[in-house]
Formats: sequence, C-alpha cells, structure tokens
Amino acid sequence: MPLVAIALVSYAAGLLLGFGGDFALGAASAAVCLALGAGRREASLAAMGGLCIAGMLAAAAHDIGERHCQTRLLAADAWRVTLLGDAAVGAYVRGIARHDDCSLPVALSVEKGSATAGDIVTARGTAAVARRGLLLQRATISARPQRAWMVGARARAGHAIDRTFRSDAPLVRALLIADMGSISPEVRDKFAAAGLVHMLSISGLHVAIIALAAELLLQACRMPRVVASLSAVLLTIAYVAVIGAPSPAVRAGVMLSVGSVCRLAGRPTSPWAALAVGAWVPLLLDARTVMDLGYQLSVVGIAGLIASGALAAKWLTPHMDGTRLSLASVLLASTVATIVSAPLVTWHFGRLSLVAPLTNLVATPLIGVAQPALFLALLLAPAAPLAAFVADAVHPLLVAFDRIATIGAGLPLASVAVAPTLAAAVIAGVACAAIVVACISYYPARALIVVGAALVLTVWLPVTPSGERAVELHMIDVGQGDAVAIRTPLGRWLLFDAGRAWRGGDDGQRVVIPYLRRRGGDLAAFVLSHPHSDHLGGSAAVLRALRPAVFWDGAYLAGSRHYSQSLSAAYQLGVPWRRVRPNDSLEVDGVTVRFLAPDSAWMRTLTDANEASVVALVRYGAVRFLLVGDAEKLEEEWLLRNHGEALRAEVLKVGHHGSNTSTSPAFLAAVRPRLALISVGADNSYGHPSPDVVNALAAAGATVMRTDRLGSVIVRTDGRTIEVTAGGGTWGFSP
Repeated sequence: MPLVAIALVSYAAGLLLGFGGDFALGAASAAVCLALGAGRREASLAAMGGLCIAGMLAAAAHDIGERHCQTRLLAADAWRVTLLGDAAVGAYVRGIARHDDCSLPVALSVEKGSATAGDIVTARGTAAVARRGLLLQRATISARPQRAWMVGARARAGHAIDRTFRSDAPLVRALLIADMGSISPEVRDKFAAAGLVHMLSISGLHVAIIALAAELLLQACRMPRVVASLSAVLLTIAYVAVIGAPSPAVRAGVMLSVGSVCRLAGRPTSPWAALAVGAWVPLLLDARTVMDLGYQLSVVGIAGLIASGALAAKWLTPHMDGTRLSLASVLLASTVATIVSAPLVTWHFGRLSLVAPLTNLVATPLIGVAQPALFLALLLAPAAPLAAFVADAVHPLLVAFDRIATIGAGLPLASVAVAPTLAAAVIAGVACAAIVVACISYYPARALIVVGAALVLTVWLPVTPSGERAVELHMIDVGQGDAVAIRTPLGRWLLFDAGRAWRGGDDGQRVVIPYLRRRGGDLAAFVLSHPHSDHLGGSAAVLRALRPAVFWDGAYLAGSRHYSQSLSAAYQLGVPWRRVRPNDSLEVDGVTVRFLAPDSAWMRTLTDANEASVVALVRYGAVRFLLVGDAEKLEEEWLLRNHGEALRAEVLKVGHHGSNTSTSPAFLAAVRPRLALISVGADNSYGHPSPDVVNALAAAGATVMRTDRLGSVIVRTDGRTIEVTAGGGTWGFSP
C-alpha cells in the first residue's frame, strides 16, 4: 500500500478522534505508533503516530475557529445567509451564514419572507448556538440581488427531477443529486436492513458509472480515445459541481480524473494512491468532511473493492475463468465491501445487515443500468417529452431496486439490531482495516490475528459496565399524534403514548416499534396519557411486541375500540395495569417519574378526555421534563392550584400539539421552559400549532422544536446540561 494511503488513514483517524472528543484514545494510539517506530527504526510507524497527532490538532483548531465564528455571528443583529433550500413562511431551511470572514451552517425557522435555493438573503431572528453553526428562530428574511450559482443549479436540477420523475422523484433525487430529504426514515431503515443504504446517496459508484457511460458513448461516436476520456472527465467535473459538490462525489471525481490522466500519460499508478489523492481533496477543503457518513462510506467502500480485487487475483483467478470467475469476483467484492463498511452502517443506523452481499449482488447491475439513464433524463429535462420518455423507461428498474430492498429487509434474520459503544465501533473499525490488509498481503497471518483479537473485544465490550450516565428523551415523529420515549442510563425505555391508528395500520407497528427496536433495550413502562386515537392508536401493537413491565393509565372511561384493544392486550399478556393518581411515582435506573394528574374525583366531572390527560414530571439530576399529553387550560388551572412551583421544568412537551386551547400564560409562567417540544403533523387540517402559542413560547425564552419541520427530536442530558439533536443539527443548552 503506498505511503500516501497510509498517511491518509493516519491523518483521518486523528481527525475522527479529535472531532469525536476522544483525545485520550488518539494520544495513546499515536504514542504506541511512535514508540514502535522508534524501537524498530521504522519511519513509517513513527510518521503514522505523528500524522494522527496532526489530525487531532487540526480538529481542535477547527473547533476553536468555529466557536470563535459562533461568538462573532451571535453578536451580529443580521446575517448574510446563502439558502440551501427554498424558503417560505413556516419552512425550516438550511443555509450558510456569513459575517466578515466567518461562515457557519445555519438552520432557519422562517416566520416572514420567502426566497429560493441559492439566493443570498439578509436574515434576522432569535439565534441559538448549535454544535455546528446556529439555529435561527422566528427568522425574517429579505432577498439580496445576489445568488450562489452552484446551489441554484442544484435546486433547479431538483425541480427538474420532480417534474420528470413524479412519484419516483424522492429516490431519483437521492441517486442523482445526493438529496435524501424526501426519503422517509422508514424507507431508509428498509434499505439499511437490506444492506443497500449506501446506494441511496451519491457515491463513487454513481459517479463512476456516469463517467464510464459518457466515455463509452463518446467513443461509440467515433471520437478519439484521448478526447473521449478528457471529455468524460470534464463532464464528470461539471456534474459534481451542479449537484453541489458533495464530498463523496468530489472524492470520486478526483480519483477518476487522476486515473484518466495517468492512463492517458502511460503512467499507471496504484489504485490506493488514486483513492488517497481523491480522499485528501475533500479534507483539504473542509476537515470536518471526515465526519460525513457519505464520505466515509465512499472511501471505505472503494477500499473494500480494491482489496477484494487483490484477493480475487490471488485466490480466484488461478482456479476459475469465464462466467464462474465473473460471478465469484462480484460476490467477493460485494462481501468484502459490506464487511469493511459494516461498522459505519451499524454506528449510524443501528443495524447489521446479514443479507447485504446477496442484495448488493442483485442490485448493483440494476444501478449500473439505471444511473446513466437517470442522468440522461436530467440532461434532457428542457425537452420535457424526451425526458419523460427516458424516465418512463427507467421506472421498472427503480421499482425493481425498491423491491430488492423490500424483499431483502423482509427475509428472516435479514438484519440484527445493535447499539455499539464508541469503543466497540473503534475496535470493529480496526478489525475491518486488518481485513483489508489481509486481503492485499501475501502473508496475512498477523493481520488475521489482529482481526480475531478485535472481534473478541468487540463482542466482549458491549456486555461490560459502561461509565456513561445519560438520559434521552425521544419525541418520535408520528405525524399528528404523540409518542414520547425516555431512555434510561442503562438503555431501558419509558414510553408515553404510541401514535395514531388508521384503517389497516397504526403508528405503533409502523414507527414506534421499529424505532425502539433499532436502538435496543427493554420497555420498562408504557404510559397512556388519554384514550384518543392519535395517542393510543399504536398501543395494542406496542404492548404485544415489546411487552412492557407495567402499563400506567389515567383510566378515563372511554368506549373506543382502540382503548378496549389496549386493555385486552395487556390482560392477555399479563402486563400489570396501574391507574395513575396524583403523586404516584416510579423510578427506573435513576430516572424518577412523578405523576401530577389526573385526579379521579375531579376527573368524574369532565366530558373531554384531553382534560384528563396524564401529566408526568420526569427528573434526572437537575434536569426536568414535563409531559402534559393533550392537557388544556382547565387542567392547567387545576395543576397550577395543586402543584404551583412544582411545575418548573427545563423541557416542556407542549400540550395538545400546540393548540391555542393549551399553554395559557399563567401555566407557561409557572413552567418557564428553556426548550419546548411540539409533536405535530405537517400541513395538518387543525392548524396546529397555533402561531400565538409558538410566539408566546419564543417570547418566554423557549427554543421551539417541531416534528413537522425537524422530524424526530432527541433531547440528551447528563443531569446538568441539555443537548438536542433534530433535523440533522445538534444544539446545546444550560438549565
């Protein structure tokens, strides 16, 4: 393996450890490399340690620069923002905020104004600090006479895809312009279970297919080979620029360009060197690219393919030929690439696909045929009839691709849910690196010993006690309904409500059960806030699938079918049923839940189940979450009379989906939340949440997070500080 590739691995490892905050592990690894290099007088080992330290220092410097920029941007009263998506009233859109020589990612919740992707606007609003960049709430935007041509070109390409491909547009957007925003979490989980999630976004495979197809087409048109190769390179560069230059595409474009230039110059080069050069360029443009999943999968996937090629040359070519050799080589490449990318997929998606080699074997030829056709349809978009003809022709391939994922994910034991620790993920990564070394080495014994030792540690580590003590609140996106899950420090769950039900399905089966299973852990308790179908619709399915240790219920009498099914399921499964009374409590792994309402005597006078909602105060350390179901102003008044100051909480799950029937000024003044969570469906017919309620929350100093704009929201606390992850961003708060 060329030294440039070894240098890349060392530097990238340092960046990963630095951005991950694990400087102790990085320093220990670098010290070992330096010591071994000095002891054995091997300059390459010493250089690896030095480059790892350089990567950590670069990450630290990058973080310091970002914090400095955050401070300067927060001090401004207006920001110049390049929009990465179309903005309108009520939209949640991303952009790049600039002030003097500082630029950072920004997320805007637009209250006034509109603009299109690529526009450079002046934005004003209430700013909050994110882990990277800023969150701008109640944003007012006004357009400036400037545009970012690359962002605008990508947006126009997206609109052309929508017009041309119609129902296939979400999938085509992902395959052509690296836009996965329209693909639902359920579809992504399906592709992850089938081992095909890496195909849902631009990667080296997609760019290489387009470049090769362009070169073959140009040569078929009698163009000289040199001109055809250079033209294909230029076309690839233009394509990468038009789609916004995502890091995997930049890596692939550079690698293809280097390979083409070397081939034309008659100077063959190692594929490892081409990969290393291609992977270096995005890191030089932005060091934090190393944290991007698409970049990681792109680099690791190509490394797996190169390694499998070396292994095939040693073990398959001498014994096979013809069709048998081709099939065996493709299966080997799919298997090796799947194995070496498994730690990344497992870390990000919580799934380890066992069918990935087979599904990739079937799906790769489909993508090989479909990708050039998709690109051709995009080029023909100005001629709508021709573009529609090509889109209709490629539709069966897209249907087949989705069908492969559906069948693969549905096979018995297609995937297993895992929740690796950071240490286990790092050790699994070491094992995969050793597998690559074993594939390309003529003497693989030492590398295989490393693989075996790492796998033993990977299996052993997850069952050892963890020193991490943190609690997570997950407001699961179930549309116009509620499902809130609390994860304890030991990984168990407390679930409040289970979403909606409809004819033929429910959110429990569709969303909640897969969501919890993917993250692992037992269900310690299920709490039903009140018997309305948007809260209890999925409860029977949850009870049957997850079998909680106890079922808490406010016991408001209701004759609905879904409520009866939930009670029947609990009875049949032997799940203990408990009636909620004020001041009842439970404690699970250091998390305390105190029930504040409803009161049974007061509840007998009610005619609306909303006013009988279970209200729970969840506490861990100094941080409190107040969950109020659909409590309206009448119940809020009861809470104020009976609990008063006890209602104080840093995080409020806003009542009744943000309706103006809830969150009275007096109640809001008693709670004084720093963070307000609203579970609400996009474009719902009720008009939730009420603009008056959202404005009142913001005026009270609360940061508002909504599932209709951000998807599922995760609030994490160590009992002292609060961190929120939603919509691809992370924000920190102090209680």
